[in-house]
Amino acid sequence: MNHPPHVAPAGPLTTAQPRALARFRQSPRGKLSTGNQIILQLICLAITATVLFPILWIFSLALDPRNLSRPDSLIPPGASLDAFARVIAQPTTDEIGLLELARNSFLLASFVALFSVGIGVLAAYAFSRLRFRGREFLMIVILGVLMLPAVATIAPLFIMLNGIKLDLPFFGNVAIRTSLIGVGLAIVSGTLPFAIWNLKGYLDTIPKELEEAAAVDGCTRNQSFLKIVLPLSTPALAVTGFLGFVAGWTDFYFVSIFLNAPDQGFTLSLALNKMVGAFGQTPWSDFAAFAILFAAPVSIVFFFFQKYIVGGLAVGGVKG
Repeated sequence: MNHPPHVAPAGPLTTAQPRALARFRQSPRGKLSTGNQIILQLICLAITATVLFPILWIFSLALDPRNLSRPDSLIPPGASLDAFARVIAQPTTDEIGLLELARNSFLLASFVALFSVGIGVLAAYAFSRLRFRGREFLMIVILGVLMLPAVATIAPLFIMLNGIKLDLPFFGNVAIRTSLIGVGLAIVSGTLPFAIWNLKGYLDTIPKELEEAAAVDGCTRNQSFLKIVLPLSTPALAVTGFLGFVAGWTDFYFVSIFLNAPDQGFTLSLALNKMVGAFGQTPWSDFAAFAILFAAPVSIVFFFFQKYIVGGLAVGGVKG
């Protein structure tokens, strides 16, 4: 039987190398000392307390029947859920109910999410797979728009959308600026650059060889995009859609500037702001209860899918 030849080491083995290897085996990588672990745990507890304190504060306000702006205890005397009942029955003085407000917020958020993902994935695919003149310049422009704050675009978008009117089926003559469509387009102008940049980074991680193999089997570029790229991009699409939904759900700037009357599509964020009274006459219990109901749906979804959301963001930021 032929034995494989003995391979000599590349260099001489010094006496320091076995000692280093022994120390490496005895102390696993990443293991912290007891003192460092205690310090790390204290830091984590401090951060947790800092994050949870405002949440406990707002719950205490919602349960307090005395309508105080500052709770004197986390469990107020006579705690009740009456504030939640009042908010659900009639959230503001306007003749618009909580369900209608929630419906408008859901429609706006869904429009922003679908529009951002639909246009964003097409643009991201073009930037990731195609080579055309001005590609680098356009990517820099998108990055510049991404860094621009949304408040800075209110005035030009207001003027631009104010002069657009469309005759839509089932809706009639619609002024874009004073409708949820105009508000959605304004929000998309801020979410679309992020969608393109995040999805482009994720598409760069998908091997091009998969599409080349599909092309050998007779698939066109469109078929490869629909049957290979899109299914593999599901995590990034879900993350981008969720963040777009949150942007539409929580938006206040564009809704407050563009919409003038409740029948134009008031949302939960605008109704929450209307509860703030002048000269300190804010119904703090109702305000806190409304804030909890407003934040609960998105918070619950994020709690259950946070692993996928954070993971999708991390993968999307690897390249680009």
